[in-house]
Amino acid sequence: MFDHTSLPDLSERRVLIPGGTGGVGEGAVRAYLAAGAQVVVPTRSQERAEEFRALLGKAATERLHLFEFDYTTFAGAETLVATMAERLGGVDDVVVPIGGWWHGKQLWEIDEADWQATFVDLATAHMAVLRAALPRMTDQGAYSVVVGQSAHFSIPGSGLVSMEQTALLMMQQVLAAELQGAKRVFLLELGPVATRFVETPDPAQVTSAQIGAVAVAASASTQPGRQVQLHDSAQAEAALVSFGTLGAAL
Repeated sequence: MFDHTSLPDLSERRVLIPGGTGGVGEGAVRAYLAAGAQVVVPTRSQERAEEFRALLGKAATERLHLFEFDYTTFAGAETLVATMAERLGGVDDVVVPIGGWWHGKQLWEIDEADWQATFVDLATAHMAVLRAALPRMTDQGAYSVVVGQSAHFSIPGSGLVSMEQTALLMMQQVLAAELQGAKRVFLLELGPVATRFVETPDPAQVTSAQIGAVAVAASASTQPGRQVQLHDSAQAEAALVSFGTLGAAL
């Protein structure tokens, strides 16, 4: 197994993590901070920012920057990224674990509010961050889109989640085709994740810490962008080995 002392040095990097206060995002925030990066996490309110700082405890060093911004609109994301570039001097890496689970209705039962919240709003947030951040990223950095395994598998009652996640999967594929290697875009595809919200996780589940470590390894590497399957803990360890960063620690 790996530990944070085995992470590569990203002390010169400036990393944006929208959705960083969530269960998956927390793992990415901890990993990039442990790797020495300057980490920007947008929050909805100052109260939420203080709660997250307290949750991180000693990991919340002076390199954690909690910005009170709404990044879910094009204008909001533009202001967030422009402020980050002004305060920190630029943007190197972006990790985007925006989203969540939704369940309860079959497709013909959904109403406009379901559609707006579960598909339109989440897809818009991803596009807003992409539009604002990708052009400002330095060439050495990595843009990592985080999606669930539901992008490939339909679950009755959760069709909107699968549809939105599939859209994000295609977004990464289109980006790869359009960028032609000019910048690196990864897709981290997750199975069920053991986060702080899971009371009794399965030992085989991928953890938020492993996801964070893989994102850091992708940033530190010079490998071209690609899709990385992290459906369970074993695949996460294999991904770390494939990046050639943490193999000695496994």
